[in-house]
Amino acid sequence: GEENFILLDGRHEFPFSFQLPQEPLVTSFTGKYGSIQYYVKAVLERPAVPDQSVQTELQVISHIDVSSPALLTPVLRSQEKMVGCWFFTSGPVSLSAKIERKGYCNGEAIPIYAEIENCSSRLIVPKAAIFQTQTYLASGKTKTFRQMVANVRGNHIASGSTDTWNGKTLKIPPVSPSILDCCIIRVEYSLAVYIHIPGAKKLMIEMPLVIGTIPCIGFSSRNSSITSQFSMDMSWLALTMPEHPEAPPNYADVVSEEEFSRHVPAYPPPIDCEEQLCCPVFAYIQEFRFQPPPLYSEIDPHPTDVEEVQPVSFML
Repeated sequence: GEENFILLDGRHEFPFSFQLPQEPLVTSFTGKYGSIQYYVKAVLERPAVPDQSVQTELQVISHIDVSSPALLTPVLRSQEKMVGCWFFTSGPVSLSAKIERKGYCNGEAIPIYAEIENCSSRLIVPKAAIFQTQTYLASGKTKTFRQMVANVRGNHIASGSTDTWNGKTLKIPPVSPSILDCCIIRVEYSLAVYIHIPGAKKLMIEMPLVIGTIPCIGFSSRNSSITSQFSMDMSWLALTMPEHPEAPPNYADVVSEEEFSRHVPAYPPPIDCEEQLCCPVFAYIQEFRFQPPPLYSEIDPHPTDVEEVQPVSFML
């Protein structure tokens, strides 16, 4: 305000509040050749003496939602390279790579799907890396700085062999979000899948990446719905089982003594030792003389006059 204060000796505090502009602000960033900074500055004006001022840096983040349709589209690239020169070519090396979506956040792991075919005579090594590209525009000039922020390496591929990446993960380290709406500084990311070929220029495929601040919730909500469906399908486990289950019937209860005596002789016939010696060792097997229990049936062969009624509960 325009009011003047006469302050006595001691400590005085005055609260201040500011409303940030409605238009989007560029995310705070400090790079190789430039930076985007916000700060709050307080000035104490006194008559006849120089002003005193202090300032504190303020971090501003412009949110990027990676759940937007433009960032959920998959990216697919493929390329082939002939190894050798002129008439001394040894064969082609082909590479195709794919990522499920274009937008990710810090801490997420990017699953990479790739197919590599080595038809050359050299031993090759597939690799993948995340690159950050800083672009500075001022006074009609452009300056670019590029650096690798994360990488992963695959297995060696011999001549005439192929290799497949079925979701090989590459974790995103803590980096600044993408800056795409600033007229003087741009921060862009890309995922490069490349093949190191000894004695030749590497074969590289680059796919654009956008590092956002709001993670994708499509997969988490899908997982939660699957989990809830699974727990609902497994609700039958809550049914109570009887504390003392009924024991199976004894063999003597289902096979009478008369049936047993008909199939088992009173005295087993003697075994001829001479015939037994003619057989190889352990070749003589005694015939199983006990009859198996009767087949299971739902009809009780000995029904009782009084039928016990037990309560039955169903869970729907």
